[in-house]
Amino acid sequence: MSTRLLTVALDTAERGWHVFPLRPADKRPALHGEAVCPLTGDCAGGHHKWEDRATTDPDRIRRAWSHGRFNIGIATGPSGLVVVDLDLPKPNSSTDTPSGVTTFEALCERAGQPVPTTYRTRTPSGGHHLYFTAPTGIRLGNTAGTLAPLVDTRAWGGYVVAPGSTTPAGPYEVTDPAPIMPLPNWLLTLLQPAPRSPVGPLAIPVISGSRAARAALERECQRVVAAPERRGNNTLNHSAFKVGRFVAWGDLARHEVEEAFQGAGEARGLTAAECRATIRSALDASIRTARPRETA
Repeated sequence: MSTRLLTVALDTAERGWHVFPLRPADKRPALHGEAVCPLTGDCAGGHHKWEDRATTDPDRIRRAWSHGRFNIGIATGPSGLVVVDLDLPKPNSSTDTPSGVTTFEALCERAGQPVPTTYRTRTPSGGHHLYFTAPTGIRLGNTAGTLAPLVDTRAWGGYVVAPGSTTPAGPYEVTDPAPIMPLPNWLLTLLQPAPRSPVGPLAIPVISGSRAARAALERECQRVVAAPERRGNNTLNHSAFKVGRFVAWGDLARHEVEEAFQGAGEARGLTAAECRATIRSALDASIRTARPRETA
């Protein structure tokens, strides 16, 4: 056990931030995965992931950190935090590729806003984490490059490594201990997903008059629209693949199917380009592997 890391974990939890152990000298979670879950303790009622098991309970923290020199992860969602991660270009990037700090400063300038003065930490690679309190009543997820290149955010479903943790590349350390400011409204506006447009009845002409094909297409499009958060693209891929067999059999025209799924995907909040690529790939695979109608 590392007394120093235990103290850091307890101090972090005293701020109301939910912590969980990361692997020693690493930034990956140290908790067991679902495949090897013993279904005991916290997981007695079913496997709990790191976000569910992150805690502010001092006794649980002492027990966890008594087993090793664990780094400290902060589960941003339960902690009421939104952390803006300003990263550095990859080592194989061109020398003139701007860093996340530079692109974020440019974003602030375009918005006519100063770079926020808030609690800030430095990562071993030279990146920066800007901490903000999350807006009340709004559940934000993680983003990657939504604000600007090499500018990511961590909220629900994400975590950051707490200052005081150390990797072979160096320590995570506080560079500005300023009070944590609320997430600025202009950043919140950029991070909130676009409102989903209401989807009306799907009017899909059926080439061969097959009611089964039409019903399947309408059912799968509605499934895409109602997909859970962060499952939109996977649902679109799965649903388009299922309907592809009707295209292979000649029951539906491919362009009609693509148009229907494009509308459903965009209504779910996916980008137009993302929808087109996913639909094309799923239909290609489905048509290529479709069994004859008689054996399906």
